[in-house]
Amino acid sequence: MIFYSINPATDERLSEVPGTSATEQEAILAHAATAAQAFGQQPLTERTTLLDNVAATLGENRDAYARLITEEMGKPITEARAEIDKCALACRHYAAHAARYLGDEAVDLGAAAGRVAFQPLGVILAIMPWNFPFWQVFRFAAAALVAGNTAVLKHAACVPRTALAIGDVFRRAGASEGVFQTLLVPSTAIAPIIRDARIAAVTLTGSEAAGRSVAGVAGSALKKTVLELGGSDAFIVRADADLERAAAAAVASRYQNSGQSCIAAKRLIVVGDAAEPFLERFVARAAQLKSGDPLAEDTQLGPLARPDLRSFLHGQIEDALAAGARPLLGCTLPAGRGAFYPASVLDGIRRGMRVYSEETFGPVALVMRARDDDEAVRLANDNPYGLGASIWTRDTRTGERMARALSCGAAFVNAIVRSDPRLPFGGVKASGYGRELAAYGPREFANIKTLWIES
Repeated sequence: MIFYSINPATDERLSEVPGTSATEQEAILAHAATAAQAFGQQPLTERTTLLDNVAATLGENRDAYARLITEEMGKPITEARAEIDKCALACRHYAAHAARYLGDEAVDLGAAAGRVAFQPLGVILAIMPWNFPFWQVFRFAAAALVAGNTAVLKHAACVPRTALAIGDVFRRAGASEGVFQTLLVPSTAIAPIIRDARIAAVTLTGSEAAGRSVAGVAGSALKKTVLELGGSDAFIVRADADLERAAAAAVASRYQNSGQSCIAAKRLIVVGDAAEPFLERFVARAAQLKSGDPLAEDTQLGPLARPDLRSFLHGQIEDALAAGARPLLGCTLPAGRGAFYPASVLDGIRRGMRVYSEETFGPVALVMRARDDDEAVRLANDNPYGLGASIWTRDTRTGERMARALSCGAAFVNAIVRSDPRLPFGGVKASGYGRELAAYGPREFANIKTLWIES
C-alpha cells in the first residue's frame, strides 16, 4: 500500500510513502517484544536520560519538524513550532518527575511490609490522529516509555512523513532497536495487530467511532485500552464575566489549529444579558483572523487537513442553517485551491440540529443562550461528549461550583481548556476513558503490583 503526503493548502502531492509490508510488520512486533524485556529492566535513570535526549533532539530540529507538520496537515507554522516545544516540555517533565511518579509506595501493614510497585506492561500499540501529529504521539510516548514499555505507532494515513520523522527522533536520541517503531498500515489492518499476543495494551486518540471499534477488539482480547476521543467543549460566559477577556480567549480556543482540536471551545453558552455584548466582541475578533498560507508567519487560520473533512463540516453547517440557525460570520464554502474554510459563527443552536450533539471539527463556533447558571450547566451537560469545559466569571466561587457540576474530565475557570504535563488529561462519556499526563499517564501503562512481605 502507498500512503500519500498531500499539502492541504495547495492540494499538491508532496510524496508517496510505501506502507509497511507483512514481513516488516512481523519484524517490528518481534523487535518491540524483545526490546521490552530489556528496556523495562533498565534503571529508571537510563530511561529519563533518553527522554532528555529526545527533548534535545526536538529542540535541535524544531524548525524542520514544524515545517513538516505545516506542509502535511496545514497547521499555521507558529502553532507548529509551539507543538514541537510542547513535546519537548513533556519529555523533560517526565525525565524530572518519573522517580516520584513510579517509585514504590509504602503501605503500613503492621507486622508485614507492604509495597505498591509500578512495573511495565510490555508493548504498547498507539493509534494516533493527524490534528496534533507530534503532540498526540509524545503525550503518550513519554509516559509509556518512562514506565519501561516499548511502543509501536500506527499514525493517521494522511501524515506518513510525520510518522516516520517521529521514529527518527527516537533513533537520533539514542533509543535502542525496538523501543519506538512506526507501522505504516491502513486502519483495516489494526484488529489483528491488537489481537497479537505481543501487544500488551492499546492507546487511541481519535473519533468516537474509532474508539468503539478499537475498544471492542481489545476487549475481546482482554487488552487494556486508554481512549481519548472527541469533544464538544462548552465555553460558558456568565453575565458578570470580563467580556473582553472572555471573547479573546474564546477566539483563541475555538480557532486554534483552524478549529481542529478536541478541546476547542466549540459551544459558546452565553448567560442572560451577556449574550449580545459578548457576541459582538467575539464575532469582531473572529472576523479579523487572517487566513492563508500556513507557512506565513502572520497566518492565523490555515486549511483543514483534508478536503473530505471540510465537506463534512460544511454539511453540518448546512443542516443547522436549514433547521433555523443564524449565521453571524462565515458559513460559506470558499472557492479555490486548498481545504480552507472561513472563521464561522452560528447562533440559535438547538436540539434536533446535527451540531447540537455532533462534534464540529473545524473553525465554526456554535452559540447557545441560557437564562441562568443552572440552564447553562444543563446545556453544557446535554451532550454525548465530556472532555473539557470552561466558565468565565468574576465570581470564582460560583465558577468553581459550576465547574464541579459539569460532566467532563477537565473544567477551567477563567482559562481555556488545555493539556499540561503536570495535570491528568482525558474525558468521560463518549470522550473516552483513562488518563494521560501527570502521574496518571505512566501508571495507565503499568502493572500496579501489590507486594506483601513478611519476615
